[in-house]
Amino acid sequence: MGAGGRMSDTSEGKNILERVPVDPPFTLSDLKKAIPAHCFERSVIRSSYYVVHDLIVAYVFYFLANTYIHLLPYPLAYLAWPVYWFCQASILTGLWVIGHECGHHAFSEYQWVDDTVGFVLHSFLFTPYFSWKYSHRNHHANTNSLDNDEVYIPKRKSKVRWYSKILNNPPGRVFTLVFRFTLGFPLYLLTNISGKKYGRFANHFDPLSPIFTDRERIQVLISDLGLLAVFYAIKLLVAAKGFTWVTSMYLIPALGVHVFFVIITYLHHTHLSLPHYDSTEWNWIRGALSTIDRDFGFLNRVFHDVTHTHVLHHLISYIPHYHAKEARDAIKPVLGEFYKIDRTPIFKAMWREAKECIYIEPDEGSKHQGVYWYHKM
Repeated sequence: MGAGGRMSDTSEGKNILERVPVDPPFTLSDLKKAIPAHCFERSVIRSSYYVVHDLIVAYVFYFLANTYIHLLPYPLAYLAWPVYWFCQASILTGLWVIGHECGHHAFSEYQWVDDTVGFVLHSFLFTPYFSWKYSHRNHHANTNSLDNDEVYIPKRKSKVRWYSKILNNPPGRVFTLVFRFTLGFPLYLLTNISGKKYGRFANHFDPLSPIFTDRERIQVLISDLGLLAVFYAIKLLVAAKGFTWVTSMYLIPALGVHVFFVIITYLHHTHLSLPHYDSTEWNWIRGALSTIDRDFGFLNRVFHDVTHTHVLHHLISYIPHYHAKEARDAIKPVLGEFYKIDRTPIFKAMWREAKECIYIEPDEGSKHQGVYWYHKM
């Protein structure tokens, strides 16, 4: 995965690990004025085209795997299955991204259309649509706030656990990355791991969870019912086709979506150049600018460009993905040194971030004691 391999992004003319500034000289209004008006237009027809396109591709992958893999001689069949899982998980991640776009009201001009499409797509991919939509909205409203962000809140040095020191070596980093990417999203939904600390236990399935407001609780319940319907359909499918068939054809690719999602978001929000803020220094535009774009190579297009338009997305989340690259390029001259894209190959980037981004602390002697930066052990 990934492209490039440069430690400095020559297209931007700066060291990619150099810290971003913290005081932007522009406003959100300045950025919006730089974007062509048509980039804000949401077309239900165009958005639906991408849903249909991805569903067709997913069906082709399913048809090929279901029809031909079992005919392959040993050991080709065992090699073919991981290829299918990677390809199917990739295209399903594209569908998940469209569901995420629905949650930002970027799919169409009609909220009910967005919520219907997003609910179906995310339920099919084991994500509670409305529950995640609301917690994700809180994340966008409080990005990189140590006090109020909803996810990816790094630990301060005094809070680093004892096992982090034990895992501070190559085998430990491998274990940490595998654990984070495979179990991170389910544990976040179930236990709010790495999320905001509430006064009591919080998760995405309890309508009474402190994550949600009173007016959101009924939709949290609807999200739960959607997932129960999917689990019941899986039960019927297992009875008809067998557990091994369902696991190979559907469950592994669907869980692969969660792996891709965590890799993408982890790399968007974990980087030596990005600050975090406590309540004495945080404001919305500072937080929104504290993300970074990544280059996933050919997967950028498969993932509907969410990988390398993330800075734009945190500034203006309702621009549809098919306008995102144009809008990103339009605001880059305004952003200047506040915009960064890291083209380090993805596996190399994951390893570097796992090694270098262990805890956060403000710079000793800095006048900005509420601005925190990543450090290694």
